[in-house]
Amino acid sequence: MKEADFPKYLSYFLSKYLPGQKNASTHTIASYRDTFKLFLIFCEEEKSMHPERIRMSHMTKELIINYLDWLEEKRGCAISTRNQRLAVLHSFLRYVLKESPENLYELHKILSIPSKKHPKPIVPYLTGPEMKILLDQPDCSNYEGFRDMVLLCVLYDTGARVQELTNIKVKDIRVSSPAVITLYGKGSKVRQVPLMGKTSELLTRYLDIKKYHPGIAKADNYIFVNQKKQQLSRWGISYILNKYVEMAKNNPLFTVKFAVTPHVLRHAKAMHLIQSGVNLIYIRDFLGHVDCSTTEIYARADSEMKRKAIENAYIDLVPDIIPRWQEDGDLMNWLNSLCE
Repeated sequence: MKEADFPKYLSYFLSKYLPGQKNASTHTIASYRDTFKLFLIFCEEEKSMHPERIRMSHMTKELIINYLDWLEEKRGCAISTRNQRLAVLHSFLRYVLKESPENLYELHKILSIPSKKHPKPIVPYLTGPEMKILLDQPDCSNYEGFRDMVLLCVLYDTGARVQELTNIKVKDIRVSSPAVITLYGKGSKVRQVPLMGKTSELLTRYLDIKKYHPGIAKADNYIFVNQKKQQLSRWGISYILNKYVEMAKNNPLFTVKFAVTPHVLRHAKAMHLIQSGVNLIYIRDFLGHVDCSTTEIYARADSEMKRKAIENAYIDLVPDIIPRWQEDGDLMNWLNSLCE
């Protein structure tokens, strides 16, 4: 009986290749791990293949397509999730090809499986007035409310991803001029984002009254922590945001019909920069995108900018006089004769 080599390749891929050679973050590795957990569940429940007995020779194009269809039809996953799972499998198989090319033909057939096309969602974002209503909700008369207000302001003003926000430490902030904040993004990329005047003032005051952990050096304290002085989680930030979104809905001018997540505030900052005429190159660097093609989604999403651009270039060639067809007796008689 041949050795089940799939577990060996998978364990090396997740534990050595991704963190060692690709320098992948723990969140990326966790996402990859979840893909294979679902794949093993599918193999066991749908194909009666025990995980410890799976070999690379079992990895066929038909099996992978069945897995993707199972994700979409039985698990109820969105097409974007299906495509993300496929991308993970492709990454794993490219690694296996370098280590063991004997299954080259079948693995290349799997690598040829394309992503499934799906309609691109409209970028959800808050308008300027809606953003102001949201930021007015925290009660700054107490420490917790003031912390929440600073958190929301920093999240919006820096355009940070939620994980980037949770990772900010005291040493990553410079409130003296020029005020900047250092963010650690995807793929261990580091960028410095300028802080606007009011946000810098809020952070200065917040750092003065912040309750620091006594067992950790002040510079190594996380900026936003929970009641146990532990790093605030992504879910903790989502909880805080949802609380104030519900309060903002009591204002009739806050007419938001979509779920407001921390990433929506990032979208809002990007859209507001676009609307202010900031160059896409600067917005790309501000958001930490690899290239402008990602940033361009904001330019495409701004219908008001499109309308103004079209109006500025519009040449009115349409005649002002609208003919009255009813007054043309010959035409009306001819039209009526067609139905006889």
